[in-house]
Amino acid sequence: MKFMLMMNTPAGGEYQIMSWPKQDIEAHLAFMMDFHKKLTASGELVDGQGLSAPSQAKLVRAGKDGKPITDGVFPESKEFLAGFWVVDVPSAARAYEIAAQASLAPGVGGVPLYLPIEVREIGVAPKT
Repeated sequence: MKFMLMMNTPAGGEYQIMSWPKQDIEAHLAFMMDFHKKLTASGELVDGQGLSAPSQAKLVRAGKDGKPITDGVFPESKEFLAGFWVVDVPSAARAYEIAAQASLAPGVGGVPLYLPIEVREIGVAPKT
């Protein structure tokens, strides 16, 4: 079963991590790299990526002529998608365990951030 684990972070402009002390940024990034290595070693990681800041995001839709129309950045919200992992695991329970581990990424002073991680099964096309 494949699941997408989406890491959300509080909004407020750019990534707040950039205002952290250097050692806290390094500890956070080391946690993420180690997390990635563990999922790779276990064979559960399909893909995982961090995303650019919300200020670089665009909403796109097709115009009546079929050409793309872009709208500025996302509207104000309480949080935004900072990155994701796609995992291939035997059960939803395992996906939840992995999400809980990601939620513990350290913040300032090494205190866990308890980030919300949205977990959604990747759908398969219905058989016809």
